[in-house]
Amino acid sequence: MRIESRAPTRIDLAGGTLDIWPLYLFHEGAVTVNCAISRYASCTLEVHPGRKSIELASRDTKRAQSFASFTALESARNHRLPLLAHLVRHFRPKVGFSLSTNSEAPAGAGIGGSSAMAVALCAALDRLTNAGHDRLDWIAISRDIEAIVIKVPTGTQDHFPPAFGGAAAIHLEPGGVRREALRIDLDELQRRVVVCYTGEPRQSAINNWNVFREHIDGNRQVIRNLEVISQVAQAMREALLRANWKEVGRLMREEWSYRRRNLPTITTPLIDSIIAGAKRAGATAGKVNGAGGGGCVTLLIEPDARAKVEHAITANGGQLLPLHLDRRGVTVRVTR
Repeated sequence: MRIESRAPTRIDLAGGTLDIWPLYLFHEGAVTVNCAISRYASCTLEVHPGRKSIELASRDTKRAQSFASFTALESARNHRLPLLAHLVRHFRPKVGFSLSTNSEAPAGAGIGGSSAMAVALCAALDRLTNAGHDRLDWIAISRDIEAIVIKVPTGTQDHFPPAFGGAAAIHLEPGGVRREALRIDLDELQRRVVVCYTGEPRQSAINNWNVFREHIDGNRQVIRNLEVISQVAQAMREALLRANWKEVGRLMREEWSYRRRNLPTITTPLIDSIIAGAKRAGATAGKVNGAGGGGCVTLLIEPDARAKVEHAITANGGQLLPLHLDRRGVTVRVTR
């Protein structure tokens, strides 16, 4: 049996960092707005009848590790591919198999590559073991396994786009997190978005952890910044639903202005140069994805400015990432 799964990554338009529990509890109405993009994380799982061995490999990072059995994997002290190993441990398969993964997200891109990979792995391992979980279960499992691997609190916004695709508002409420699919023209949003990679891998966990710690420790400036970001994200949802693209651009500029105030490492000279150059060429707004410090930048544009904006991005050191918006979320295919 061969199981293939694939899940999209994401760009976030407003409200990132607030999705880390319990930060959103301190900002009433907190929401994160994001959408799935066609930079995929994929995995291929092949069952070995009559064998107990488990072979793990990552094609994009060129790392691999083999175990004589599940028991050997479970008891191993060192995992070269910890996300894969911990998810296998969670699903506890009864058969031997080989599992290979590949990510189309650049290293440290800030577009949720590891979360997309975790969701794709959950989908494949769930099918292998007949665990019977659904997409919401995969979100919870992958979020918690990621926290185990990186050893700092993780949020949930990165896991919804891989699971469901499309554009969404992730409502962060006491007692649970709720996804609202945004009924917007995804083709029009796609025409207005440009994404580029800075070539600088970001330290998302570090930046998010520092902001998280400052908030919990009572840093008034960080608390105020996140309160404004929360309000901007709520307004972003409304602007998208009304297709008010001028307001979407204004809100993205405001979100980025307050986000970069949280830590000096949120932005870099290269990020500032790319956004400034893109604006001069006709972009209406730009912001870094995820926690910042490098990775990918999302630019909002008027459709007829695309060629000029893309030229400005490359002229200022950015690498364009061709993509479209993903509508489906994670997919699984089984062949025998």
